[in-house]
Amino acid sequence: MSKKCDVCGKQPTFGNSVARLGKGAMIRRVKARTPRRFNPNIQPVRALIKGTPTRMKVCTSCIKAGKVQRVVG
Repeated sequence: MSKKCDVCGKQPTFGNSVARLGKGAMIRRVKARTPRRFNPNIQPVRALIKGTPTRMKVCTSCIKAGKVQRVVG
């Protein structure tokens, strides 16, 4: 499944997972950095595009913002 929103184009971003050292990570010493991936929350949706129902992959922020008119039923 593609991890890209068909409406806004939101896609995965990349960063680092930072492991800290110390009791409860109170002492801010960095032990290691490992790569990680932030995936958008993509949901399959049936939406009306030019009057016809179409299957799309849309992020939840676009659904909540009302950028997609969902098919009822």
